Amino acid sequence: YGISKIMEIEAEMARTQKKKATAHHLRLLKARLAKLRRELITPKGGGGGGPAEDFDVAKTGDARIGFVGFPSVGKSTLLSNLAGVCSEVAAYEFTTLTTVPGVIRYKGAKIQLLDLPGIIEGAKDGKGRGRQVIAVARTCNLILIVLDVLKPLGHKKIIENELEDCWFPPPE
Repeated sequence: YGISKIMEIEAEMARTQKKKATAHHLRLLKARLAKLRRELITPKGGGGGGPAEDFDVAKTGDARIGFVGFPSVGKSTLLSNLAGVCSEVAAYEFTTLTTVPGVIRYKGAKIQLLDLPGIIEGAKDGKGRGRQVIAVARTCNLILIVLDVLKPLGHKKIIENELEDCWFPPPE
């Protein structure tokens, strides 16, 4: 429900002409959008989740790229090698529990990289705090799906399904 509502508001904002007469309406839509995103990121109930700050980080730069994938596929190693950021790497799954940001410069552009916690099958339904991770991924300009070449090819399709259902929910 929350994701489809976010998509409706984003679509309405895109088709609303930006002029003085519509400025108030656009501000209200932005406020509603921010509230829905906060609700999507903040876990509901006493499931042991942390606040939204555990996942989302302030946007910086010209673009934002999120690394999405299963746990222990190399997202943190990739961030460390590209941006020189020390993102904890270990031999066990779910080492990264929060979003770890890094920044690179490319042809004068400042690009923010986000090492997101690993998602698993069922993430779109909240499994493994997947909704919070996907909500942060939705704020990115580009999603980079990171896969382990030694794991089954089916992992790519599972990740795509988790993300597609959040961006393009099935018709009701």
